[in-house]
Amino acid sequence: MHYRPHVLAPIVHPTQCCAQHHAQMTIVPHIHPSHTTYVNHHLYQHQHYFPHTQSVVSDVSHQHVHCPGFGPFPGRF
Repeated sequence: MHYRPHVLAPIVHPTQCCAQHHAQMTIVPHIHPSHTTYVNHHLYQHQHYFPHTQSVVSDVSHQHVHCPGFGPFPGRF
């Protein structure tokens, strides 16, 4: 008896990644110069006032639900 086997779709697993590290040393010279700045200060005082008003907002939501197998009026077909 000859038959054809049933072949499933392949299961693809995540790729396994490997890393090889190579190191070398690089010398980076750092120069730290110095500087002095003389700063004169002047203060501006900003006075804030907060007058308050009120309002009302009404929120309305709609929900559409699809019920398969039923007509627009359940029980009447």
